[in-house]
Parts: sequence; C-alpha cells; structure tokens
Amino acid sequence: MLNMDFLAIIPSRYASTRFPGKPLALLGGKPIVQHVYERVRRVFTDLCVATDDERIFNAVKDFGGNVVMTSDKHKSGTDRCCEVIDKLEVQPDVVVNVQGDEPFIAASQLESVMKCFDDEATQIATLVKPYSEADGWEALNNPNSPKVVVDENDNALYFSRSVIPFLRNVPCEKWLAHHTYYKHIGLYAYRTSVLHDICAMPQGQLEIAESLEQLRWLQAGLRIKVGYTEVDTIGIDTPEDLLRAENFINRRS
Repeated sequence: MLNMDFLAIIPSRYASTRFPGKPLALLGGKPIVQHVYERVRRVFTDLCVATDDERIFNAVKDFGGNVVMTSDKHKSGTDRCCEVIDKLEVQPDVVVNVQGDEPFIAASQLESVMKCFDDEATQIATLVKPYSEADGWEALNNPNSPKVVVDENDNALYFSRSVIPFLRNVPCEKWLAHHTYYKHIGLYAYRTSVLHDICAMPQGQLEIAESLEQLRWLQAGLRIKVGYTEVDTIGIDTPEDLLRAENFINRRS
C-alpha cells in the first residue's frame, strides 16, 4: 500500500427516525459506538467519532476514544466528515467514513477500501459484497439494500435501490443463478481534496430520486472505485436488528 495518511471518522448522531439513541444502545454490555470504535482502531492509528450530541460525546470520552463535536445541521455523514477535516491543522491524504451502526465491521473490509487508493487515480472508494444464490430474490429485491453495477476497472457505474441489471427473458427468481449481483456496503473513503468538493455540490436529480448521496458524485462525473468483501456484517438500523446482533454475540460466546 502506498505511503499515505489515513484518518477514519465515525459519524454518530443521536436522532434517528427508526431507532433514537442508537449509538448508545448497549450491545454485549457496551454502547454500539464503542464496538465500532474498537473495530476501527484495529486498523487505523488515527480515528475519531464525529457527533452532534453531548451524550455521545461524553460516552466516547468515557471509554477513552477521540471525539469531535460537530454541527447538528448536517444532512449526511459525509458533511460531518468534512467539518472534522476543516478543524484540522494538518489534513490526511484520505478520509475513511465508517458508519456508526456497524459494530461487526471487519478489518478486511476496511483494508479493502484502503487498498483502492493504491491506484493514484482513485478519488472515492466504497465496498460491495456479491449476493449468493442462497440469498434469494427477496433479499435481492429489498430496496433498503442498494445494488451496484461496476465496470471492468472496478469503478461503479450506478447504484440503485432497484435490482440492476434487469435480466430479460429470465424469471426474477432465477436471476441470482444467472448473474453476479453486488450489494452496496455503506463504507466510503475519499481523498481529502475530493471530500471538500463533494460537500459543496448541490443535490442532483438522481440522488433525489433514489435517496442515495453517492449518485450526486457519479452525476458530477467523479469516479467511485469499488473494493470487494465476502464478509456479511449486521448493521443496526432498528431495535430488532439490535436483538439479532445480541443473539449473534451470544452464539459466539
């Protein structure tokens, strides 16, 4: 890997429509945000939590983590990362945006995204996981799980909540047997100069249509390099997800 300075930022907000207070919900006796932080710390020397809430700020301080207080006006984790960068005297080469609701994120996933920057042309990187035939049509067709199509150089062509590509003359229940589909994992990394640019961009029609911020970047002509993983993690979006995660921990112990 090229000699570059990476900074991992974990955006973490208290307000959530489906699960208020999620970062501080206990999982295996520790707040979710602490699980994420400890996982990220295995890979990155420089990392911090970026929050807009004093309760999260204090919780991170309590477990000895680095934390930065940011505005409560941000619409996305990307915007929150940009504010953190603006506060730094010395800026990193690459910023890695790790979602604060991924307590089982694997070191291999973080390393896969970092490796994308071995290519000097990489502006933004993200992560995808191939669906298996065993996942079935219901999982593939879930609009809460965006799909990605990539080119021969591992750059994303498009992200969609719809199933892409459409397989003509093949029953949808058999699509996974006839084509490799990719699930988007919401882990991003950006060259710092590009991060400033994308935070200044207005929303585009594609982003508004699909409610996927990465479409703003594609529509503006930026390239998004794709890293691959076979690891399936459990993201925490609802209290039901937290229960599944707790059961997962109990089965491993």
